[in-house]
Amino acid sequence: MIITATVENWMSFRHPTTFSMVASRERQHGERVPKLAKYQTRVLPIAAIYGGNASGKTNFFKALRFAQWLIVKGTQPDSLIPVEPFRLDKAAATQPTRFAFELLVDETIYAFSFAVNRKAVLEEKLVQISSTSEKVLYERRDGKPNFDESLKKDPFLQFAFQGTRDNQLFLTNAVSQKVDTFRPVYDWFKDTLELVAPDTRFAAFEQYLDESHPYFATMNALLPKLDTGIARLGEVEIPFETLSLSETLRNKLLEEVKETETVRLLDAADNERFLISMKDGELTAKKLVTFHTRQGETDARFEISQESDGSQRVIDLLPAFLDLSAPASRKVYIIDELDRSLHTVLTRQLLEYYLANCTTDSRAQLLFTTHDVLLMEQDLLRRDEMWVAERDAAGCSTLVSFSEYRDIRYDKDIRKSYLQGRLGGVPRISGATLLAPCSAL
Repeated sequence: MIITATVENWMSFRHPTTFSMVASRERQHGERVPKLAKYQTRVLPIAAIYGGNASGKTNFFKALRFAQWLIVKGTQPDSLIPVEPFRLDKAAATQPTRFAFELLVDETIYAFSFAVNRKAVLEEKLVQISSTSEKVLYERRDGKPNFDESLKKDPFLQFAFQGTRDNQLFLTNAVSQKVDTFRPVYDWFKDTLELVAPDTRFAAFEQYLDESHPYFATMNALLPKLDTGIARLGEVEIPFETLSLSETLRNKLLEEVKETETVRLLDAADNERFLISMKDGELTAKKLVTFHTRQGETDARFEISQESDGSQRVIDLLPAFLDLSAPASRKVYIIDELDRSLHTVLTRQLLEYYLANCTTDSRAQLLFTTHDVLLMEQDLLRRDEMWVAERDAAGCSTLVSFSEYRDIRYDKDIRKSYLQGRLGGVPRISGATLLAPCSAL
């Protein structure tokens, strides 16, 4: 679970900005807020980030995606680090971009932070936090490592650090060198954190769209209830050789798809979805299709491209909500523009489905950005679960929780206050310009 995430000098976030999932003292919906008894704290299972266009919502999403990429995949030798510092202040170009995370991993909290510029990792630190103390497992500063006393006697750690490139995180290289001491944090970014962008092409949950996966049956049970008109999903096998793929993509699939693994491939030109699997060393392909009930006859088959944008979005998102709602799930999904192409009632149903499965023992989390103010209701979300992204006159973004506004009570109409501009995060539009007659424009 995410405890806190801080970004600084990244895109529109000029100054340190911290997003916290630590629950406030309010009691509303307390039955579904996870408790960390070991740390005597509670962590929220959900958070919605509102804000006007260009307020910083997507920039925050991109910050998390960059951090995940740098940790899990990392840079190639001699390549630059693709950081994007704040551009509206010349001084920011020469200052490092900073990221800091507090994460719950296997019931232990870790603090991981790093500072980078385009050429090198300048600082890096990993701390293991217990209920009574903090242990700095390692700290990297000025190109030198400082290990905890319990690790200093391990000569291989020094060897691994010496082999870490300037443009590479030590965490990434250490795990690649089979140092398991730091693997829990690496694995959290690799396997637990799932980032879903509006234009995602390879979804993190592609395997759930395979008929052999147990979620597939659950999806078919839920789809008719969501007023999509879809009776069920299905697959049609097609020869892999007949797919119109570039040589580069074919080679990438051959290299990256592992035995018994399945990935979802989207053909943007025809908007068709294919399930590519590796079985016995050979790639196989299936095409995802939908079936609609036809009176008195067998079900009618439709191509995915023939479904509405909203129905396609539901097919994309349902596996994520099933994954989040599964017993003992520890997944953390961050979805940018959750409400894209979805009716507000349908979006709310998905959120309620997830929240109904949250308890004080839950460890899953859902963070999402949205413009749908109809979801801004306290019977659905707590005040500390609703955030607003705001951009000031200097172009700097900040994130503020509604719980920080003292005049917002549990029975107050938050939506009205938000739309009136009292909470920030709404577009600042000059009405005089937009209402001017055409002859004056």
